[in-house]
Amino acid sequence: MPSVFNWSVRVYYEDTDAGGIVFYANYLKFFERARTEWLRATGIQQQELLDADGTAFVVKSASLDYHAPARLDDELTIRTTVEKLGRASVQFSQEAWCGDVLLTSASVKVGCVDTSTMRPRSLPEHVAAKMRAA
Repeated sequence: MPSVFNWSVRVYYEDTDAGGIVFYANYLKFFERARTEWLRATGIQQQELLDADGTAFVVKSASLDYHAPARLDDELTIRTTVEKLGRASVQFSQEAWCGDVLLTSASVKVGCVDTSTMRPRSLPEHVAAKMRAA
C-alpha cells in the first residue's frame, strides 16, 4: 500500500444540474462505483461476502472537497487509494480528475459489518489479505 486504482466514468445528462455541471452529490456515486470496481479487481465479490459470511461494507464517514466542475460528456478518472487498512475498516483517499485537472478529493472510511446485527466485525482474513496485496 498505497497503490492507485483508476476507473473511468463518463458524465451523463442525469449527472448534471440545471447549470450543466455535475451535481455535487453525484461524486459520492462515482466514488462508490470506483470502490466497488476496486474490490472486483482485487478478487473480492461483495455478493459472495453477503451470502457466505453475512458480511457487508458500509460507509462510516465521507469528507469531500470540490476544486473544479465537471460537465456533460466529460470523461473522468476516479483514483482510489487505500490509505489505511484497519481491523474492521478501510480508509480510502479518492480523487476525481478530468485530464490533468483535479475536480474533487475525498476521504472515505468504510466499515465492515455483520449483516445480522449491523455491528462492526473484523474483516475476514482472506479479504484483508487480498486488500493488503492490492
